[in-house]
Amino acid sequence: QVQLVESGGGLVQPGGSLRLSCAASGSIFSIYAMGWYRQAPGKERELVADITSGGNTNYADSVKGRFTISRNNAKNTVYLQMNSLKPEDTAVYYCNIRYRSDYARYLELWGQGTLVTVSS
Repeated sequence: QVQLVESGGGLVQPGGSLRLSCAASGSIFSIYAMGWYRQAPGKERELVADITSGGNTNYADSVKGRFTISRNNAKNTVYLQMNSLKPEDTAVYYCNIRYRSDYARYLELWGQGTLVTVSS
C-alpha cells in the first residue's frame, strides 16, 4: 500500500512564497514521475509541474520562472517552491505519483490536496 502525505499549504499575501512537500511511502518498486496539479473553484484540474525519475521537468506556462519543482529520491519526496505568488495561484494543490509496485508496472496515486490561498 502506497500513501502520499502533502503539507505546506496555507494563506499567503501576493508576492509571497510557499513550499509544498509530498512524501510517498509504502510498497514502491520505482517511481516514474511525481508532480503537482491544482484545481481552482469552477476550473478543471491542471498540471502545475512534474519531474521524472531522470530529472526532466515540465511546468505550466503560468508558473514558469516562479515555481520550482524538485525531489529527494532517497526520501521519495517531491517539493514545489512557489515564489512571487499571485491571487490566480489560489487553488487546491494535489500531489501525483506514477510508479511501479512489485506486481503492477504502472500505477497512479493522488494526494489528499492542500489549499493554497493567495490574498491580501
